[in-house]
Amino acid sequence: MPAKSKAQQKAAGAALSAKRGDAPRSDLQGASRQMVDSMTEKELEELASTRRKGKPEHVDG
Repeated sequence: MPAKSKAQQKAAGAALSAKRGDAPRSDLQGASRQMVDSMTEKELEELASTRRKGKPEHVDG
């Protein structure tokens, strides 16, 4: 499932980094904090690897 916005892609990247142990979980904020607990590493990889070009910064809803 590709990311729908740049913000979602960035949050997934931060969550993936924390899940792998490259960054402390305490540094996570907002959506990335929820993502790290509720998504698998594979799901986070799919979201984080989405290209940002052409994506809106944020999506309502």
